[in-house]
Amino acid sequence: MLKILLNGCNGKMGQVLADEIKAQENMEAVAGVDRHPDKITNIFPVYEDIFKCKEKVDVIIDFSNPYYLTGLLDYALEKNIGVVIATTGFTNQDLENIKTASKKIPIFFSANMSLGINVLNSLVKKATKVLHESFDIEIIEKHHKHKLDSPSGTAYMIAKEINEELNNSKEYVFGRYGTKEKRREEEIGIHSIRGGSIVGEHSVIYAGDDEVLEVKHIASSKKIFAAGSIKAAKFLYKKEPGFYNMDDLINLN
Repeated sequence: MLKILLNGCNGKMGQVLADEIKAQENMEAVAGVDRHPDKITNIFPVYEDIFKCKEKVDVIIDFSNPYYLTGLLDYALEKNIGVVIATTGFTNQDLENIKTASKKIPIFFSANMSLGINVLNSLVKKATKVLHESFDIEIIEKHHKHKLDSPSGTAYMIAKEINEELNNSKEYVFGRYGTKEKRREEEIGIHSIRGGSIVGEHSVIYAGDDEVLEVKHIASSKKIFAAGSIKAAKFLYKKEPGFYNMDDLINLN
C-alpha cells in the first residue's frame, strides 16, 4: 500500500485529491498538512506543522502555496521521502531550491499535472519548429476568479517549451495595454483571463498570413490534476534521487 502525505489537504485541490485517492486500491492518504487543520473533517490526521506528522509516509503530494516550500523540502530531505510538487507560482530561486533538493531525494515537478496539457506541449514544440518563421505565436490562458498567480504556471511552461525550441530567441510580452507600436517578430504574447469558475483553458495560437492554427486544452474538472498527481506519485515511489517531470512519465508509457 502506497502511503501518501497530502500537503495542502484542505484546499480545493487537496480535497479533490483526497477523494480520488480513496478510489485507489493500492494507495491511501495517511496524513495531511494544512494551515487550517480543523477547517474540514478528514479521515486522516491533519497537522498544521509538517514536522509534527507521525505517520510513515512513502510519497508527499503537494498542492499548497510557494510560501511553504522551504519547510516541505526540509522535511522531505530529513525523512528521505520523494515529493510530487504540483504547486505553482514559484520564483526562480524556489525552482533552484527544488532542483538542489532533487540531488538527494526524488522530486517530480510539473506546473500542470494534466496528461493532456503535457501532450499539448509536445504538439506545440512540433508546430513551433515548422511554423515559427512565418507565424506569430500568442498564448491565452483562462482561469477562475480566485486564482492568485497570473499568468498561470502552465502558460509559462508552454512559453518556455516554445522558446527553448527557438534557442530562447523570443521575448515574452504580457498583454498590450497602452502599447502604441506594431507587434514585433520576436514576441510571444501571453494573456490572462480571470472569471467565474473556469477550471483552466490554455490556447496556443499560430497566426500567419491567411491561416491560423490553434492548439487548445480545456480542463472541465480538477479531477484531471488529481489523476495526474496520483500517476506521478506511483511513478516516483522508490525512484533514485533526481528531478522528474511529465516527460519522464509520458515517455515511460
